[in-house]
Amino acid sequence: MNKSKARVFFIVFLALVIGAWAQDKPPLELAQTISLSDLHDGDFDHFLFDLTGNRLFSTAEENSKVLVFDLKTNKLIHTIADLKAPHSMAYRADLSKLFVADGDLGEVKIYDTNYQPAGSIKLREGADASSYDPSTKYMYVVNGGKDAHLPNSYISVIDTTSEKVIAEIKVDSGDVEGIALEKSGPRMFVDIRGNNTVEVFDRANRKLVATWSIAQEGKKPTAIAFDEGSHRLFVGTRDPGKMIVVDSDSGKVVASMPAAPMVDDMAYDSENKRIYFAGNQFIDVFRQSDADHYDQVAHIPTAFRAKTAILIPELKLYYLAVPHHETQKAEVRVYKIMP
Repeated sequence: MNKSKARVFFIVFLALVIGAWAQDKPPLELAQTISLSDLHDGDFDHFLFDLTGNRLFSTAEENSKVLVFDLKTNKLIHTIADLKAPHSMAYRADLSKLFVADGDLGEVKIYDTNYQPAGSIKLREGADASSYDPSTKYMYVVNGGKDAHLPNSYISVIDTTSEKVIAEIKVDSGDVEGIALEKSGPRMFVDIRGNNTVEVFDRANRKLVATWSIAQEGKKPTAIAFDEGSHRLFVGTRDPGKMIVVDSDSGKVVASMPAAPMVDDMAYDSENKRIYFAGNQFIDVFRQSDADHYDQVAHIPTAFRAKTAILIPELKLYYLAVPHHETQKAEVRVYKIMP
């Protein structure tokens, strides 16, 4: 083989090796582990971040605490402990106030910049999932339902400026989970786990405008994420564990694939065109080729019931909460988002 052919062969070989390496490169790389040795057995529920204040909030639901971390150092800097079952949160940077939905107390508790109690908003028991609309400063909180021994759930609309409930949406199910809000319009997409549907509400008039069944693909929809640009909803189900892609205009299921069991949180990464799916024992990562085509690119081992996670795209970080269980100590794992 002459030198010219050898050089071409080497370049082609190198390109193939680099291409294969790039395909195998994991999308998440564990960067740090934050030990939480004071926590006993019990699930986490949700995360929330405050980039202005460089803070990350985590609800250690069954430990009855909200944990506050410094995003620069990833150290635990404060614990809010006057709660019973904290679930989801909203933060008003302009008011320096944290709003925490507490399911057992049946209220949203408010804390000031020093983490001191600054009021509360009474709801029903079972206050759990929520979503915050920064354009109106409204917080939409699921409450009632099976945890309150009621046949119906409610989505209470809280004006976080007046700190009052200004409206309620009655839902024909006792089991309601994730909420995703449309930015370019008034729609609110809600996982109705008790009915195996996604229901669409108009936030302006608080009316139901569509009901989309996903039962033929999976049951117990629990997590939801939204790619508004591609008009795609990502729904995570638990029976069985699946990631289901729904056209957000028509309600048609356009893709469905197996995923980790017991999902609780899911996030869409618009920069890298990925979906991060946190379930029991694994994080599954799916790649979006286009609006209708997806494939799994990673199945990352984690821990028992480590199903609470959050993507912070601005920092290119992904946080996963690991609960205490037997010999596994409670911790938060910090992953770098790899290109």
